[in-house]
Amino acid sequence: MDVKAVGIVGKKRMGKVVQTACELFHWLEARGVECVLEEDLATASEMIPRAPREELARGVDLLVVLGGDGTLLSAARLVAESGVPILGVNAGGLGFLTEVALDELYQVMELVLKGKTTVIKRAMLEATVLRGGEEVTRHHVLNDVVVNKGALARIIDLETHIDDHYLTTFKADGLIISSPAGSTAYNLSAGGPIVHPSLGCIILTPICPHTLTNRPLILPEDRTIGVSVGSVDGEVFLTFDGQVGYRVEEGDHLRVRTSPHKVSLIKSPHRTFYEVLRSKLKWGER
Repeated sequence: MDVKAVGIVGKKRMGKVVQTACELFHWLEARGVECVLEEDLATASEMIPRAPREELARGVDLLVVLGGDGTLLSAARLVAESGVPILGVNAGGLGFLTEVALDELYQVMELVLKGKTTVIKRAMLEATVLRGGEEVTRHHVLNDVVVNKGALARIIDLETHIDDHYLTTFKADGLIISSPAGSTAYNLSAGGPIVHPSLGCIILTPICPHTLTNRPLILPEDRTIGVSVGSVDGEVFLTFDGQVGYRVEEGDHLRVRTSPHKVSLIKSPHRTFYEVLRSKLKWGER
């Protein structure tokens, strides 16, 4: 990978992220690499080139994300179509997506500039909402699409089809449709399975189902999941990667399938997925 221009985004509310972004800018500049920061991160210096977040992926060969998994999820949607690789650097503890620790940043960046790192592809999901047969919104997500009732809503009916085949009508608080990369997010907390992120599949996990025999289901990646919302007593929402919300109306139809886009991530040279699992989930500790 030939890196001549780098964009930097980050969690601007963290002081060390702003400081690191500015330091990384000067570090890259000294090595002849062009660099541009997200507008809000560039406040520390009037001399640092900046751009709105939605424009940052244009014209760069690499996007450095400083923050956590949530920051990376929003960045992934920015580069979904362009395919610009992401280096996720966690400013706190290690993340499932942001594998590189802050104190490893420059060591890993040296490897990136020398072309000695590995780029891995992670599948995304494409979610479309139809209302009266007309498309009203469409999103590409890295982790999950969630149908969830509001605080005062009763159990909701979610008639679910796989391709053209009726599966069941979930009577539940909601339904999580997850990618393999998202299996360790909301899916895991709702009792869903951990799936290696390189596998090709889609995971369905009901949230607090009224029927206790309803269990998570792993489907091949080439399937299309259709979910029709039954009678709505209260508020029902869709969330995309836990960051973008959309209010659902009775009769709305959700269609989820594997996206044609993939996210390219720079793999940490220091740890595997299994090491991240042990660290995050504290396996083996007493």
